[in-house]
Amino acid sequence: MAVLPVPTAVAATEPEGGTATGRSSITWAPCTEEPEAECGKLAVPIDWAKPDGPSIELAVARRKATDPAARVGSLVINPGGPGGSGVEAVYGAPGSYTEELQRRFDIVGFDPRGVGRSHPVICSASVYNQMPHTVMASQADYDAWNLFTKKLHKDCRARTGPLYDHVDSVDVARDMDALRAALGEDKLTYYGISYGTLIGQMYAELFPDRIRALALDSNMDHSLGVAGFLSTEAIAVEDAFDEFVGWCEADTSCILHGRDVRQMWKDLLAKARSGELYYPPSPNRPMTELQLIYNAALGTEGPDWRTLSEVINWLSGGAEPSWVPPLPGRGPVEGDVADLPTRILCQDYSLRVRSYAEYAAYMSVSNRLAPDVRYHPYPIDDLPICLNSTTTNPPHELKYTGTAPILLGSSLHDPATPYMWSANAARQLGPKAVLLTYEGWGHRIYGKDKCQTDIFDEYLISLKVPPHGTRCAVGTPEQSMLKRQQLPQKTWPSDKRHWAALAGR
Repeated sequence: MAVLPVPTAVAATEPEGGTATGRSSITWAPCTEEPEAECGKLAVPIDWAKPDGPSIELAVARRKATDPAARVGSLVINPGGPGGSGVEAVYGAPGSYTEELQRRFDIVGFDPRGVGRSHPVICSASVYNQMPHTVMASQADYDAWNLFTKKLHKDCRARTGPLYDHVDSVDVARDMDALRAALGEDKLTYYGISYGTLIGQMYAELFPDRIRALALDSNMDHSLGVAGFLSTEAIAVEDAFDEFVGWCEADTSCILHGRDVRQMWKDLLAKARSGELYYPPSPNRPMTELQLIYNAALGTEGPDWRTLSEVINWLSGGAEPSWVPPLPGRGPVEGDVADLPTRILCQDYSLRVRSYAEYAAYMSVSNRLAPDVRYHPYPIDDLPICLNSTTTNPPHELKYTGTAPILLGSSLHDPATPYMWSANAARQLGPKAVLLTYEGWGHRIYGKDKCQTDIFDEYLISLKVPPHGTRCAVGTPEQSMLKRQQLPQKTWPSDKRHWAALAGR
């Protein structure tokens, strides 16, 4: 991508290390991929410490408010990741947000720096495909990863350019403030999910007086070190698996009803460790334990308990599911380049380990905390890549000095961003932060039931927050904002695109 000069309006900064305060314009035109949305570009500096230096262009998209007379302003959204596309989130906004929210706001999304259409972090496929197996079993494995990551980071930095060292969430928060200014908004209205909450948290620290509304759904906890990160993730995915097993035990529609689900799962793990488990579409490729564990995480994230039960039954010799999920986990890529959004995580969290002994100790703790699932596959898959990588946004306790109330939300049984993360983030942000608890399952609570969806909408539109301690019970199928066909016991069906996207890490 060509390096561009930064427009003067964007380059302007405030004395206290702020970001762009001008009104740099975005030229909007119908999106090629989704003509009902508008697309544009926003130039931002690669290094915000050098606002007049080289820049990149961020890809931006919006859907204008459906009722201009009732329009409140622009609602900036981010779907998480790291690596999620805000542009594509705008494309899918009609299926993700209420008609009332779409009536009131221009819904705006951007691909964060290093992601998708915004100068992605890329590596040579020939180097990326030399990646050792993720789960280490010896010091020799650790040494192999140590050598590989030195080679990988050198190659990716050469391929990506100087942006490779400037993709943390502080940089993205500064970009988002430049976007706020370019949209003509005096203050930011934002809804972020999952990793998108970290962008919002960093914005709250950097620009506490520029917040109109900050709605953070399924939060990250930026105060965690590697031990805390791995342990809390293990606890969360085990809890979610427990909920799945409870559903199978109680509901006759579960294909595994009446069988010992935990023992079946344990048997599959043993077969995977011995190299004797195969994903039937790939009979010549054994399925690793990590790939099997991915199914537990993916199947509880929606949640999509029905597909998870069908996959377990299938791998145990039963009938093929109506929809076969792709083989999950990292794999070799085709073509010349490979994306590496994990680079963002490596700059935001210190996930490096100094030896195999240290790594094995963390794994032992995870195994004890998660006796069925063993460990959470996401951080275990990402951790080795962060070897020999510098954390530019070190983990720390959040500090918010603004006066605008902030709304956080989480389900009690979220396998991806544990409930305790949202509770801890709310505590750190202080009395202006209100935590909304959804007494259900899965990742992302907006849209699952009417209670929490209405609360988020009312906050974003009218700036009204619920009382501290507010909880939303699991509603009826008719109360689901997304109007999805509901499964028994108030669970949600397969979202194949979501599962497939997450599986292809």
